[in-house]
Amino acid sequence: MQTAKRFVSRLTRQTLALVLAGGRGSRLHGLTNWRAKPAVPFGGKFRIIDFPLSNCINSGIGQVGVITQYKSHSLIRHIQRGWGFLRGELDEFVELLPAQQRIETSWYEGTADAVLQNLDIIRSHKPEYVLILAGDHIYKMDYGTMLAAHVEADADITVGCIEVPIEEASAFGVMSVDDELNVTEFVEKPEQPKPMPGQPGKALASMGIYVFSTRVLFDELMRDQTMEGGSSHDFGKDIIPSVIQRLRVVAFPFRDPVNNKPAYWRDVGTVDALWQANLELIGISPELNLYDSHWPIWTYQEQLPPAKFIFDDDNRRGAAVDSMVAGGCIVSGAMVKHSLLFSQVRVHSFSEISDSVIYPDVDIGRHCHIRNALIDRGCRIPEGTRIGFDAVEDRKQFHVSPKGIVLITPEMLGQDYPHGL
Repeated sequence: MQTAKRFVSRLTRQTLALVLAGGRGSRLHGLTNWRAKPAVPFGGKFRIIDFPLSNCINSGIGQVGVITQYKSHSLIRHIQRGWGFLRGELDEFVELLPAQQRIETSWYEGTADAVLQNLDIIRSHKPEYVLILAGDHIYKMDYGTMLAAHVEADADITVGCIEVPIEEASAFGVMSVDDELNVTEFVEKPEQPKPMPGQPGKALASMGIYVFSTRVLFDELMRDQTMEGGSSHDFGKDIIPSVIQRLRVVAFPFRDPVNNKPAYWRDVGTVDALWQANLELIGISPELNLYDSHWPIWTYQEQLPPAKFIFDDDNRRGAAVDSMVAGGCIVSGAMVKHSLLFSQVRVHSFSEISDSVIYPDVDIGRHCHIRNALIDRGCRIPEGTRIGFDAVEDRKQFHVSPKGIVLITPEMLGQDYPHGL
């Protein structure tokens, strides 16, 4: 066992991780008007990008580049504040790689192009393997096991994959594999996804995670750049489908190491998915365990006082039931039920909040009744506001998702966005 650990640790030390964090996330509507999707808050105190970055650190990968582009100020500031604890003397770092026209005179034009334009930086670190990660998914994964599988299979490229319901598979890259997990077909966002053999209700979807042997990555990026007929310069649309017949591309199913079932992984790319994934955390035994001391999620830690609940009158009791409440919150004579409150939320007297996700620095006035809502950072909810009870009325001012979740941002309330989104 110790030999296996040394084998994996050697591989992780020889790996450079690149987190693709430039996406806009347009399906999140107003939440990404002023921030990149990986900077969207999640889980009471984190941001989405903290999950792949924490996976890297917990896996023993200490060399990480974060590729940014779209409205990246809050993302960059978060990484500078929360991820500066690695030791440069040990050649550990989380390095920011903004679009800067290093090769072309254009900005990043696709996931593969984003990596291509940083080839000189990748070369300078001399990695044996390059781990490509999406910066906008929620999961806990030991990348060391995937690297070990890549080497043991003598693969050129390894693709992380997970089982998804067939009706949801059109949102992903879908692959077919043989008995030895060699990828035989890869189609990005197919209209008619192919089911897994023997499982008609499931498809094998790409997680947007790729292990490349470094020389293979360089060769394929250059080939893609000069491809006749053009390319969209995307790993899922162009690179992976084009190499299946020429190279050894292997699937790595992401499974829970304890029960060997498909592991927790969430694409929180829609308002409904983001709301649901947040509220899943307040369950008695959620699939994603944030209290796991063996696999901590690192982040920028604000210094805040404990949450406070005040007043205990019959009609004015400060309480939270079946909820998670972050530091700095004050629930003053109000009731919070089955909700998640991020830091420094204020809920004033006689208000009731249920089934809602409240981002940091929100102030909810007196006599408000709010349910099935996702409220963005810095909103000031006026006294007496009712949200989530009349979809027709809500749509006049806010965004209402297909499942009836009401998204509220400062812009929708005619308010300025706070500094530090």
